Amino acid sequence: MSSKATAQPLSLKVASSAFLAFWCLIAAFPIAWIAVMSVKSPRDAFAASAWDVITGPATRASGNGLSVIDIALGLVVLFFAVRWAFTRLPGLVERFTPPGLIALGWIIGAAAYGLLFVLIFFGVLPYVSGALNSILGPLGTPIIGLTTEHYVAVWGENQFYRNFMNSMIVTAGVVTVSLTVGTLAGYGLARSGSNLAFWLLIVALVFRALPHSVLVAGYLPWFINSAEILRPILGDLAPTLYGQPWAIIAVLVAINQPFTIWMLRSFFQNIPSELDEAARVDGCSHFQAFRRVIMPVMWPGVITTGLFSFLLGYNDFLVTALLLDAQNQTMVPAIAGYFNRETTTTDQVEAVAAAVSITAPLFLLVMVFQRQIVSGLTAGAVKG
Repeated sequence: MSSKATAQPLSLKVASSAFLAFWCLIAAFPIAWIAVMSVKSPRDAFAASAWDVITGPATRASGNGLSVIDIALGLVVLFFAVRWAFTRLPGLVERFTPPGLIALGWIIGAAAYGLLFVLIFFGVLPYVSGALNSILGPLGTPIIGLTTEHYVAVWGENQFYRNFMNSMIVTAGVVTVSLTVGTLAGYGLARSGSNLAFWLLIVALVFRALPHSVLVAGYLPWFINSAEILRPILGDLAPTLYGQPWAIIAVLVAINQPFTIWMLRSFFQNIPSELDEAARVDGCSHFQAFRRVIMPVMWPGVITTGLFSFLLGYNDFLVTALLLDAQNQTMVPAIAGYFNRETTTTDQVEAVAAAVSITAPLFLLVMVFQRQIVSGLTAGAVKG
């Protein structure tokens, strides 16, 4: 009886499935389209015909393209890479990670898996497909134009790897500081029954609602004059924070910290306080109960909150563009720098290739941590 009462009508199932498919198509189309553009010559990338953009006749005519063998091998490698990321990688991480270091194990596992994929897909696969193309005749003839020269120009000639390293420094700092302060503050506020905790959360929410430009304007004079301010303490070693990644980390943490406190507090509220009391009875201090009992249960919530903190630092444009100098620019402002009055079509395709490059770590993170993200979001949605 209950199953019949909760069963959806066929029309509703069809409508919801159609809407979901349409939404996925709309959401994925820009990423898929710029990925196609990034591996074409400028003439094909900006062709008026969509078919020319996809097939790349000018790119193929220049001797760069994919055969049926190349496409088949590439799809097979991608299929198994995605499948093993969801099935085998979680088991390997849990098997070889010591107790209490699961977060570090996931970070190392994700990095190693991504590096292995890059080596196989871009290092081993071209040699295998090249050898097969030479002996399989028509099946080895290019049918779709493809070139990686724009990626070589971006990462080699334009030294985009420097911007990538700067982004990693900024995001690592933002995630580390935000989660460290957020877990301690969220735990304390979740276990506190005083009115002060409520008003602290309201103040945090007000700060989160402020425009980012307000915080930048408030920090800017201090960063510019940091050498003079710190000289009485550090002497000639006093640094100028303006233009340095540490300044960006401070501003982005100030922007992100209220969000992490609110989100982690909701996760801590879902953990019964009886666990704390049992740990205290067993002789743990408050901090030991937090570290040894509560945190192992909290990892899905911490990983979910850490992903959102990562996205803030990784995708930020306004703060990094205003406070970083040219040598320390992160990836997003660096891509914007490709577009100016003297921009050529080649520069535009290189900008597209750089944009595609910065999405790869995001896909890897979601694939590797998808179980923890889903678990964390559902846990945080129960109570807050």
